Amino acid sequence: MEILEKLQWRYATKKFNSDKKLSDKQLNVLIQAFNLTATSYGLQTMKLVVVANQELKDSLLSSAYFQKQVVQASHVLVLCIQNDISETDVDDYFDAVQTIRNTPENVLIPFRNQLKSTIGNMQHATKREWAIRQTYIALGNLMTVCAIENIDSCPMEGFMPEKVDEVLNLKAHNLTSVLLLPVGFRADDDMFSSFKKVRKPIDEVVISL
Repeated sequence: MEILEKLQWRYATKKFNSDKKLSDKQLNVLIQAFNLTATSYGLQTMKLVVVANQELKDSLLSSAYFQKQVVQASHVLVLCIQNDISETDVDDYFDAVQTIRNTPENVLIPFRNQLKSTIGNMQHATKREWAIRQTYIALGNLMTVCAIENIDSCPMEGFMPEKVDEVLNLKAHNLTSVLLLPVGFRADDDMFSSFKKVRKPIDEVVISL
């Protein structure tokens, strides 16, 4: 039941205590959790940008439609996608498989070539949407880990990616921002922290066959 209690405790934090910061250990847990997120084919075609600098967080405020969580939070996690996915990503992955698992190349070649063909036949827009969906898997994983670690978070789709990209100079890294996740610790006077969750009954959301 502990995990359910943690998920009951979690909410989309509306006001952070700006004086409380994540420890290096807590931040590392979130970074490791992001890296361990399941991704399609294991390619990890996304990156996590961790914003701790207060001036940078302040610069993100207007880009996030003045949602103050980006300023108050200990850190703002920016989930990004690569601007393109290519054969190089496939080779990098299978080279890592060969090194880490000591898998013979002759075993990997058919899978390597098949995945190169799959990606090579994708339109750019299709690859982009595919990559975006991966970030939502990572977001859910990060939010759950935050809850387990008693770290507050607030997922955000409502922001202007092109402006965030400019503030953080993401174009130089061949990245585009997709989601924001301010993380930290709730303020004592955030009234939303005491609100009961509103969810449909289980029998309305789960179909057992």
